[in-house]
Formats: sequence, structure tokens, C-alpha cells
Amino acid sequence: MRLLLIHSDYIKYKTKSKTKIAENIEDKKKEMQFQNSLVVFTAVEEKDEENPEELVENAKKEIIKVFSQVGADNIVIYPYAHLSSSLSSPDRAKNILQSMKEILTAEGFNVERVPFGWYKSFEISCKGHPLSELSRNIQVDRVIKEKSEEEPSKFHILSEGKLYDPDTFKYESSDLKKLAAYELGNLESSGEEPPHVKIMREKDLADYEPAADVGHLRWYPKGRLIRDLLADYVYNLVTERGAMPVETPIMYDLDDDAIRVHAEKFGERQYRMGTKNKKLMLRYACCFGAFNILSDTFLTWKNLPLAIYELSTYSFRLEKRGEVVGLKRLRGFTMPDMHTVCADVEQSLQEFDSQIDMCAQTGVDLEINYEAIMRVTADFLEENEAWVLQSAKKVGKPVLLEILPKRKHYWICKMDFAAIDYLGRPIENPTIQIDVESGERFDITYMGPDEKELTPIIIHCSPTGSIERVIGSLLENSAIKSAEIPPMFPVWLSPTQIRILPIAERHLDYSLKLAEEFKSKKIRVDVDDRQETVGKKIRTAAGDWVPYVLVVGDKEMESNQVMVNIRKTQEKLLMDKEDIISRIQKESQSMPFRGLPLSLKLSGRVQF
Repeated sequence: MRLLLIHSDYIKYKTKSKTKIAENIEDKKKEMQFQNSLVVFTAVEEKDEENPEELVENAKKEIIKVFSQVGADNIVIYPYAHLSSSLSSPDRAKNILQSMKEILTAEGFNVERVPFGWYKSFEISCKGHPLSELSRNIQVDRVIKEKSEEEPSKFHILSEGKLYDPDTFKYESSDLKKLAAYELGNLESSGEEPPHVKIMREKDLADYEPAADVGHLRWYPKGRLIRDLLADYVYNLVTERGAMPVETPIMYDLDDDAIRVHAEKFGERQYRMGTKNKKLMLRYACCFGAFNILSDTFLTWKNLPLAIYELSTYSFRLEKRGEVVGLKRLRGFTMPDMHTVCADVEQSLQEFDSQIDMCAQTGVDLEINYEAIMRVTADFLEENEAWVLQSAKKVGKPVLLEILPKRKHYWICKMDFAAIDYLGRPIENPTIQIDVESGERFDITYMGPDEKELTPIIIHCSPTGSIERVIGSLLENSAIKSAEIPPMFPVWLSPTQIRILPIAERHLDYSLKLAEEFKSKKIRVDVDDRQETVGKKIRTAAGDWVPYVLVVGDKEMESNQVMVNIRKTQEKLLMDKEDIISRIQKESQSMPFRGLPLSLKLSGRVQF
């Protein structure tokens, strides 16, 4: 706790407007004046939450000591967040400040507490003697436990409604075994670069941008296409379920108490900047903008559950330089972010179940195997054990369960879905979280059936996780399976779905006409018109992971059939044009489509 103690001739303040964490006050508290007072400007810090009782007792002793020396008549406790950059939660701060007032009042002092969470103007006249301006850093006397001494989480494998020891569980999935080993700290890092970094460059998808900060990428046309298709996919996924798209700024004012406190909980991994009059931060998720929209929206119980969605292009996290790698961990990334307002915990559990289904479906649509880890606080598990067991079953296979001894974050329950990379390490993708803090912190309310104002529960959900991690997972997945089947993207995500190879120049016009027919059916098609052998053209198509390669010669021009090389099955089939179209449309059914972002002819393309 940080204190600035000023012995004043007078102090007067006037409230101007409420922040999102402002406490309700009587009208007489909105403007007050005190004479000959010891003004205690106070900032409650995050570490103060460890032992608030002892902290308040130590603060009381220091305030009384100074009070007795300066001869003031009153003590005025003034919340002043600007004394620290590591603030506690608003609720804890209010409780501690109120406790300070109560314990000092009980000692017989005249104590006033200035309202918490209001923008205020104030005027103060300092006495000017040697003890009139003092600063103090209040700490607890006992040694605070190091993190390593805190009660650790407990891990179990949850399968068919029963808990098993992760060390003795008989794993059917090697990926789940690797996930458990990673979470339990039993997986040693090899220090190798994951294969997707090399692949993203070889396939002309993306690369590091040398003129930017580390962890920021440049995207080439094929990579940009895949990103856009994935963005379209998530948009369709959430809007079909009723979420409303919004867009919010990428930077926020740290003088806003709610934003500053929420940001402090994220730690130091933030891009911060400033102007002459502002302290700003670049967002690390869409929460700030979403919460402000919800705070300014009139909601009733009839509206709930209600979801808003944003694709953040971009979000920013100042990851450690040594941790930044490829598409897995970046400093600038694209995050689909949905926030659902729920009336209470019961409604949030129903929504959570629905969103488990949605997140699991993305694994099916992207052809990625996800393993799930469910994280709950011990209190939440005790109160909702039956629901936890039932919800884990919705994943359809064993789940790793982490039980936290107490709540450390804004959430009480979350589920993370992870792909396992080539090196056996998890890539976190979809996530769902039940947030019990942000509703109050950002002053989000709804009117209940009895017309009383209530605070909702909020569910955070990213149905796929960051778009970059999805692409990274797809590339890692292909590297893992390359020994069994040729690596490739799902057909609906393949930059080129059909490549036509004319055998000779006389076959080019027919190949181009055929390409136009496929293009009219919303199929991405190109033509390798280069003066190369058919063998080399086939090898180029294989290197580009093209799922369907058509060879056009004299026979193909004379009939309605063409020879098709099918990458997934390694088959060569003589097929009608209509059958090819039908097959690709079936494989891309209900998935979004965008046109080819490159020249139709390979001879017209540049090498990035």
C-alpha cells in the first residue's frame, strides 16, 4: 500500500462523473470540505490482497503516529490510484479503504473517506512545516509466501465421469499424454524450431517483418487468403448462433480505472505508449471495447444471454523475445473474441455447454485433433461437480482437469483446447472462460424481472483461438501426418483447389476454358502454362499442396473426361468435369469461399 500524507489547512473536493467501478454515494458526499486535516492519499496494490487485515493494522499505526505529530483535527482517506502502477482489484481496494476508516474510527478519530471510483476535482492547502508532506510504503510484517510455496494445482484425467491419476492413467491418445506431461512440467524442451516456421516460408504464406518489432509478420497472398477464410469461418460460426459483430479501437486510456486494473491483472506483457496528456496501451484482447459497449447498453433479463463478437486485427502482447516463435507465439496477432452476457452462474453454465460444442466443431472443420484441459477453482468444483463431470463428457474423450486451490484470475472455470505440435508441445487454440469480475469492474448491469439492477456473469470465448495459431496448428498437423499421407490443407482452405497442367501449348486454350468453368462454380483454379515438362509441373503442384491436379492433353480435349491426381488418396482417376466439381463442393460444403488472390497463369506470378 502506498500512502502520501499531507497535513492541510483545508481540502475540498467535488465529484464530476462516475467511472465504471464507482461506488454509490449520497448526494452530500459528492462535494465536501475539511479543515486542519491529515489527508491520506492511498493506493491499494495487488500484493496487498495477500493479507489485508495485517496491512490495515500496519497502516493504522503509521497514520496515528503521523497524526499525533502534526496535531490535525481530522483524518481524510483519499483513494489515489496514481501512486502505484500495480493496483489491486476495485472490490478489494474499497474493502481495505473502508476497513481503514472503521479501525481508525474505533480508535476515536474523526475519519472521512472520499468516494471511490469517481472523477473528482480537489483543492488542498498544505501547512508547509517539515512533517506536512510524508510518503509511506505499508507492508505486512510476516514474510509473504513465494509463488513456489503456494498450494499447487491438482491434476486429474477426467474420463467417463471418474477421476484418474495422470501418471498411471492408460492413455489411448498420445496427444493427451503429451498435454498432461507439459502441464505437469514433465516435458523437456528440445530447443528446436517447430516445423511450421520453415513451412510457412516455403509455401509463401508468411515471414517475419524485419522492419517491425520482433513477433510481427508480413503476409503474402496465399497466407492472407487462408487468414481471411478463417476469419469468415468464425464470423459465420458465431453469427449463426446469434452473436452480434462489433468493432472497437486498438488502444485504451490507462487513466480509466477499470481498464487500468484489468490491464494490471494481465501483467507486464503490454505495449504501452503515451501522448502529452494520455497514458495509453494497445489492447491484448477485445475485452476493453466489448465491456464498454455492454456497459453503455441498456439490458434486461429478457435480452440474456446476449453475445457480441469482434475479430481483433490486431491484438498486441509484449511476449518475451526468446518466447516469440513463428505462428505459435507472436506480439501482434488476430484474435476472434466473443463475449456473452449471462444473467447468473446457472445461465453461464448452459452457455458454456453450448460453446463447448461450437469449439469442438472447429476441430472437425479444420481437421485438427484437439485435446481439452478444463480448469476450475476448488470452490467452483465443489458447488458444480455434477456439471463439471457432465460438461467434460461433451468433449467426447478424456479431459485433463486442473483444480486450482483458490481463484487467481477473473475466471472460475475455463476450458482450453490444444493441438499438439510436431515437438510434442501444445498450441492453445479455442478457449471458454466464465468471468465473475468484469461485470462489476466495468459497471455492466441488466434489469431483472423485479426491475432491480443486477450484475451479470460474462463468458469469454475464442472459438478457434488466434488465427495465426490455427494456421500454425494446420502446418504442424501436416508435418506430423506427412509420414502417413501427403501434407495438405483442408480443401476449402487450399489456396489452389485445382491446378490444370496443359501437356503442350496447343492444349493451353482448352485448359483456360476449363479453368473458367471451374471458376464459375466457385472453385479456386489456376493453370501451369510454363514451358516446363509435365513431370516438373506435377512436382510443383505437389510442393504447393494442390489437392486436385488435372492433366490436359489431346484425349482430354476430345472427351469430357480428364485425368485427375488426387493428393489425399494418391489416386489417379479419369473423371468427368461434373464429378470433379461435385466432389470439391461436397468437401467444401457450408465453408466460406474467396477467389484466387494470384494470377490465373503461373507464368504471371512473382516469387516472394
